[in-house]
Amino acid sequence: MNPTSTTAHAPGGLSRRTALAAMSMAGLSATGLARSQTASDYPNKPIRVVVTFPPGGSADAVFRLLVPRLSEKLGQPVIVDNRPGAGGNVGMSLVAKSPNDGYTLGLGAAGALSANVSLYEQMPFDVQRDLKPVAMLAGIPFVLVGHPSVEQRTLQALIQRAKSAPDKLSIAHGGNGTAMHLSTALFQQMAGIKLVEVAYRGSGPATLDTLGGQVPLAIVDLPASLQHIQAGRLIAYAATGTQRLPSLPDVPTMAEAGVPGYDSTGWFGIVAPAGTPDAIVSRLNAEINAGLRDEQTRATMHTMGVAPAPGTPAQFASYIASETTKWATVIRTARIKLD
Repeated sequence: MNPTSTTAHAPGGLSRRTALAAMSMAGLSATGLARSQTASDYPNKPIRVVVTFPPGGSADAVFRLLVPRLSEKLGQPVIVDNRPGAGGNVGMSLVAKSPNDGYTLGLGAAGALSANVSLYEQMPFDVQRDLKPVAMLAGIPFVLVGHPSVEQRTLQALIQRAKSAPDKLSIAHGGNGTAMHLSTALFQQMAGIKLVEVAYRGSGPATLDTLGGQVPLAIVDLPASLQHIQAGRLIAYAATGTQRLPSLPDVPTMAEAGVPGYDSTGWFGIVAPAGTPDAIVSRLNAEINAGLRDEQTRATMHTMGVAPAPGTPAQFASYIASETTKWATVIRTARIKLD
C-alpha cells in the first residue's frame, strides 16, 4: 500500500469513510432504539410528583385521589412530594431542573404556570422553555360571598354601593398573588370599583373572618365556602366562572349578575421537564384522564367543589398560554408585584 495514499481500507474491504459512516448509522440506530425502549418500558421505577402546595389543600387532595389508580395502572408507586413556597415557584423550579425522563413531574396551578411570570421580577424557570404540559386536572370555582349583615343582596346593588363610596368596602381573598387575589383585581377592574383588599393565608382563613364579620366580603374557593352558603351563614352573590355551579344552581355567574365577560377560575395540572419524550407524556395523559373520568372519582371531586378537566397536552398548553396573557394584563393594570 502506498503510504501517501489518502484512501485507507478497513477490514472486510470497506473504505475508512464507509466504515465510519456505517458506525455512525449504527450509533444513531442504537440511540433511537434506546429511546424507543425507554418509552415502551416506562415506568420501571417510582414516579415522584412534586406538589407545589402543602398537604391538605384542594389540589393536593384531588391528586391524592388519583394516586392509587395511577400507581396500579402504571405498575409503579406514584410518590407525592409536597414542596410549597413562593407561589409555587419553589416546587416548580425543582421540576424544571430535573431529568426529562418522566420520573419527576410537577403539580402546578395558575400562579406558577401562568401568573407568576408577571408577579415576580425574576423567575427561577421559564414555563415555555423549561416545562412540558402533561394534563390539566381540575378547575376550582370561586364565589363572591358576603356576611349576612351586608344590606345589599345582589351584585348590582353591591357594585352601586362600592361606586358611591370608593375605598370604604373591604374584601378578603386567599393571599397576595393567588388566583383569588387576581380574581378580586379583575372584578374591580371590570366593575369599575375600588375596594379595600385584605389578604389572608389561604381561602379557609378568609372565609372564617367573613363568617365572623371581620370583613364584609370575600372571593374564596367553593370547597371553603359551600357548606356556609348552603346553611345561610354567607350570602353568595356570584360564581366567578362562565357556568353556574351544580352545587349552587340558583347563584348567578358574575357575567349574568352584572359584569359581562367576567371569567376567573382556579386550576391546576401536571407538567414534566421540557424534553420529556412525547410517548411518556401521552401515556401519563391517558392514565390521568382515565382517572378523571372515573365515575366515583368525579363524584368525590364534585363533592369537594372541584370540577374535573380532562384534556390533551396540547389543550393544556394552549390554556396556560391564554391564562398567561390574560393575567399579565390584570396584574399590570393593578400594579401587583410580589418581590
